[in-house]
Amino acid sequence: MDLKNQTFISFTLLGLSEKPSLRLPLFSFYVGAYIICIMGNVLILMLITTQSPLHTPMYFLLGNLSFVDICLTSITVPRALSSLLTKDLSISFLSCFTQLFLFHMVGNMDSFLLAVMALDRYAAVCQPLRYTTIMRRKTCITLLASSWVIVSLHSTLFTTMTSSLTYCDWSIHHYFCDVPAMLQLSCTDTSAQQMVVFIEGSLIVMGPMLFILGSYVLIIRAVLKLRTSKGRRRTFSTCSSHLTVVILFYSSIIFMYFRPSSLYSAAYDRVISVVYSIITPMLNPFIYSLRNKEVKSAVRKVIKRGQKHQKWMEEIKEEKDY
Repeated sequence: MDLKNQTFISFTLLGLSEKPSLRLPLFSFYVGAYIICIMGNVLILMLITTQSPLHTPMYFLLGNLSFVDICLTSITVPRALSSLLTKDLSISFLSCFTQLFLFHMVGNMDSFLLAVMALDRYAAVCQPLRYTTIMRRKTCITLLASSWVIVSLHSTLFTTMTSSLTYCDWSIHHYFCDVPAMLQLSCTDTSAQQMVVFIEGSLIVMGPMLFILGSYVLIIRAVLKLRTSKGRRRTFSTCSSHLTVVILFYSSIIFMYFRPSSLYSAAYDRVISVVYSIITPMLNPFIYSLRNKEVKSAVRKVIKRGQKHQKWMEEIKEEKDY
């Protein structure tokens, strides 16, 4: 079937599980995780926007990460919720590849953002006197804009490559349209496409990861040179949140995309994809807030301000009643 005819065909997204008994638990999981993710990341964005102590390069990048995480979950979760509610598992050819394009673009932007954040931590720990020069707002914006261009080109390549395949099976063993699952549906030999996914994907994903590893080698070396253990703990604690997110994100990505096709398992892929597409974006606000004094201080200020406002409103109400 040629591409022109294929565009009128719909795929079937089978979801995380095909068992009807799991429909309600899965719906509850999606709703709970999505609400927590949106609320947590919106809170981070509000704090960074309204609290002047958080108007620094580090929190500017964290705000961008929160925005990307909101987008990442919104690309897949609402569609999955709709399928569970309506029992309509179909997704059009155009919608499927639009979702694939957006998911890979935003998902890879996560990777580039973590790399820019690693640069920020390197500058803060290893080049403190030059930090404001290295991490200027203009530099951050330039790095982020360049990253968006790169991930857009990457996503365009993957989308064009998979949409031009000839498909014999239209049932996708996943809850969203993704490259590994789509390659399994093709009638033709996909070894060339798999090679492109491995090589080009390695450059896009492993490039930022290697940059992060290199940054942390330099950071650890600088931390070990500090004379006191208290100083080492304090300095390294500024990087612990970022390092936790990096480990959680890349461990699932590497398992998902960088393995031989012979090891492909639809069941495992669906579970692993949940980690980097739902769990990680949901946990990021907690990781950065629970391990960060500035964020916790900002939260306390907002709570105190809310309490004062509530007390003020109660006093006004009492005066009116009097």
